[in-house]
Amino acid sequence: MTNLQRVVKEIRPPDQGAMEAARRRQDSLTKPPGSLGRLEELSVQLAGIRGGERPRIRNKVIVTMAGDHGVTAQGVTLYPSEVTAQMVRNFLRGGAGVNVLARFVGARVVVADLGVAADLTGLAAEAPQTRFVIAKVRPGTADMSAGPAMSREQALNSLSAGIQVVEDELEGGIDILGVGEMGIGNTTAAAAIAAVFTRAPAAEVTGRGTGLDDTLLAHKIRVVERALAVNQPNPHDAVDVLARVGGLEIGGMAGAMLAAAAHRIPVVIDGFISGAAALVACALAPNLREYLIASHRSVEIGHGHILRHLDLEPIFNLNLRLGEGTGAALGIALAEAAARILDEMATFADAGIADAGVAGVQAAAAVAAAVEPEDLRPGVGKNGG
Repeated sequence: MTNLQRVVKEIRPPDQGAMEAARRRQDSLTKPPGSLGRLEELSVQLAGIRGGERPRIRNKVIVTMAGDHGVTAQGVTLYPSEVTAQMVRNFLRGGAGVNVLARFVGARVVVADLGVAADLTGLAAEAPQTRFVIAKVRPGTADMSAGPAMSREQALNSLSAGIQVVEDELEGGIDILGVGEMGIGNTTAAAAIAAVFTRAPAAEVTGRGTGLDDTLLAHKIRVVERALAVNQPNPHDAVDVLARVGGLEIGGMAGAMLAAAAHRIPVVIDGFISGAAALVACALAPNLREYLIASHRSVEIGHGHILRHLDLEPIFNLNLRLGEGTGAALGIALAEAAARILDEMATFADAGIADAGVAGVQAAAAVAAAVEPEDLRPGVGKNGG
């Protein structure tokens, strides 16, 4: 049995008993039921994933997968491929957006080279506080507009590498996982993946990426359309889709999500690119969807199609489109807040406060019944006003 087969087999539905217990506790806390909205729903989801009434989030990890894309040769981005390697160095030095937000939420960052088109073996020494994993499957994908981005074996290897990155972190503890990426050209690959799984036209899922103008956006759409026509990816075979129009870092993220779910760890996905990875991962293991928390709605036009296809509602919308795991970091903070409310907030019994419950409903009904009928008539008061 391969690593991929093993983790897919180990993904089970969330614990319904733990979720019901969490709901009961939420309804006993010192607040009107439902008054904390999505935080309450999120806490119940976390309880089901972790398998306990009061889930606690202490060990927070963000994995940022990196890989290059051969399709950049088609002029679909404003930045050269060399920026991928340069940004990896920035991650390792702690200077990127994801580093700042990870420090803010208390998460450790793991950077993994799945397919950067440069030799990064010497960079580990530059990362005294950031774990750097070289799991390179190949140095960048091929140009998907002219043929498959990679072989099926390489796609499988990228999934397996992502699984291994997460499982190697288990010893240090993971209560929640954020998933992000870095790869110049990867919005083009994500658009192609989104088009395959959601069946939306390329023009509806292809966005401006690094800031393309209308002319370059139209060109990018044509490149995605050509890649789909040339490769004919099979929407019923997730590995085929990944191999033909995907990316190595996208495969790594999908593998990371699967590994986390197999170990009952909630997964906070970032934006458009990690959403495309979630499409791949959920096609491989449908139960995974219940382990996913969508942090935000990206500015990228295709992200809405992905979220609808996966039936995920993002927690917030701040017009983000950076990637790296920045949105996931903020999502982790809100997930921790939800868990803390469920765990630390006093119940009515703890605080010695009368619970509304049935008694409260009965009392309110008694007061209402005692009100004179004329008092309830519109425009009529005790002073005849």
